[in-house]
Amino acid sequence: MTQAREEPYPGIRHGETTLAFDPAERVDAGVRFIGRIRTPWARGDCPRNVTSARERAAAEGGRFRVELEDGFAPGLTGLDVGRGVFLIYWMHQARRDLITQAPRHVEGTRGTFALRSPNRPNPLAMCAVTITAIDPLAGWFEVDAVDCFDGTPLVDIKPWTAAVDTPAEALKP
Repeated sequence: MTQAREEPYPGIRHGETTLAFDPAERVDAGVRFIGRIRTPWARGDCPRNVTSARERAAAEGGRFRVELEDGFAPGLTGLDVGRGVFLIYWMHQARRDLITQAPRHVEGTRGTFALRSPNRPNPLAMCAVTITAIDPLAGWFEVDAVDCFDGTPLVDIKPWTAAVDTPAEALKP
């Protein structure tokens, strides 16, 4: 059973709570990073979401490249320019102990699982992007934009398919 503490703690906002344990110390599975994401973003300069990243890329330019580790290039077979994919990545600089958060863009406190914040027990992030260039033999591809720091570890790539990945409610007339 977890216990949350609400006392003031350096680095958290009023109303936020932390777990009474470090989730990184309780490992249930292993993850192998398959590559890195190259972006123009760094701490203090990274857009909060992929929509903002696209807007900034349109205004300022920028290159967004996914570089696979040795051995993973054959996994790109079948992907082409114009294809939508999900990038699943590990927000390696995020906090893992916040269980409630007080985001600046909404009133009040929300549970971590009700937010897309990178601060979470398992700091996974996901965004839908479009491939803009690809060299499957060399093991890299470029995308329209992504909202993570340069060098962010890549966990997985999955093709985006409208018939499968669009929520049923969005398909209703």
